[in-house]
Amino acid sequence: MNCCWCTITTEKLNESVAFYTEVVGLSVERRFSPAPGMEIVFLKDGKGFEIELLQNGRSVGAEREGISLGFEVNSLEETLALVKAQNIAAFGGPTKVPGVTFFFVKDPNGVSIQFVENHR
Repeated sequence: MNCCWCTITTEKLNESVAFYTEVVGLSVERRFSPAPGMEIVFLKDGKGFEIELLQNGRSVGAEREGISLGFEVNSLEETLALVKAQNIAAFGGPTKVPGVTFFFVKDPNGVSIQFVENHR
């Protein structure tokens, strides 16, 4: 079994697309409106994993707690500089544990995003 995508329901579709393309580095795979008042955008990484952003006109509610999405980066230092340049607050690091260094940010929907640099 392979995980094919993660769905995030959002009230901030364009802001979310900008975050995942400009900060995370995903590319828009497809964007469509399957019904009036609904828009879906699939963003893809270089290995085939996708994030589905769903805007359906319904209120989303409070920030999401208890879930995070992790993205491996080549340089944590460069990624930290990028998020700071975008005025995105980093938290939880940079933390170094055996084999990796990481930190977190929140996406426009309140989902925790972890950027990880592996030390192989």
